[in-house]
Amino acid sequence: MTVIALLSVAPVVEDSMSSEIAKAVDALEAYDVEYETNPMGTVIETDDIGELFAAAQAAHEAVDHDRVSTVLKIDDKRNRDTNAAAKVEAVEEHLGRAARNKDE
Repeated sequence: MTVIALLSVAPVVEDSMSSEIAKAVDALEAYDVEYETNPMGTVIETDDIGELFAAAQAAHEAVDHDRVSTVLKIDDKRNRDTNAAAKVEAVEEHLGRAARNKDE
């Protein structure tokens, strides 16, 4: 996979956002992307930048609120295939340990 992105979609509200965020994450299922949600956003991987933009738009539109904040950060490596796991492994190689301080 060559396109890796960090997507954060959230309604601008005072109360819990989890049910609306769940709608955004669920919208990704309709697209040819791999994703993993973490506490700060969702990492998305795909071979096609168009598919990424379509998935991000669907996630944004899935949040049913008066005001929605969306951030999309893209790493589009065009000269070689890579994936999010390889990027983490490269950092861990330099660290000489896992890139976290808790056991999973």
